[in-house]
Amino acid sequence: MTKEKILIVDDEQDLVKLIRYHLEKEGYKIISTFNGEDALFLARKERPELMILDLMLPGIDGLEVCKKLKADQELAGTAIVMLTAKGEEADITMGLKLGADDYMTKPFSPKELVARVQAVLRRIKSASTAKDYIAIETLTIDLYKHEVMIKNEPIPLTLTEFKLLHHLASRPGRVFTRDQLLDAVSGAETCVIDRTIDVHIASLRKKLKAFSNNCIITIRGIGYKFRE
Repeated sequence: MTKEKILIVDDEQDLVKLIRYHLEKEGYKIISTFNGEDALFLARKERPELMILDLMLPGIDGLEVCKKLKADQELAGTAIVMLTAKGEEADITMGLKLGADDYMTKPFSPKELVARVQAVLRRIKSASTAKDYIAIETLTIDLYKHEVMIKNEPIPLTLTEFKLLHHLASRPGRVFTRDQLLDAVSGAETCVIDRTIDVHIASLRKKLKAFSNNCIITIRGIGYKFRE
């Protein structure tokens, strides 16, 4: 069975060959290019399910490619795994805000990149199914009943805590910035300011301790994710 199509965009040709080798071993169909302009052209022509995108590109850089991709209605569903040589928090945060699904800093293990790609593609598939009811081991989240249970015992959460948990748990492994989480929980019923996200997360962790001490993971300088 043919696996998904992946577009690799990086100006280091040896690295592109290395990534291609490892992904083709897993059965993925690979296309590649070395600059941002061609990346957008190939994305429109080939419609890959996922793009591995270096941020440091000649001409149009990776952030601009990400921005243009997500602004295009026909291409916005393309998953993006960013590559960055610097590992600078500002670049990573901006990429995530623009819609990237994950990131890796150079140098990295090709096997780890393959694992990240597989995880992102799994999340895309699971995101297409309803998330009204989530069951993860002993934890259940019922959106319609507005109910969270651990081992069939109800866990009392505030509205903001419930929204945070549902948003994170429905997308395990995906990193969210504080601004993204703020947008996810904001509404007519809630009033949340940026840094109080940390307070709500801390409270949520305490209440979920019976499920796991580290189900919500801090990504230093960026935000949070729910463990896979």
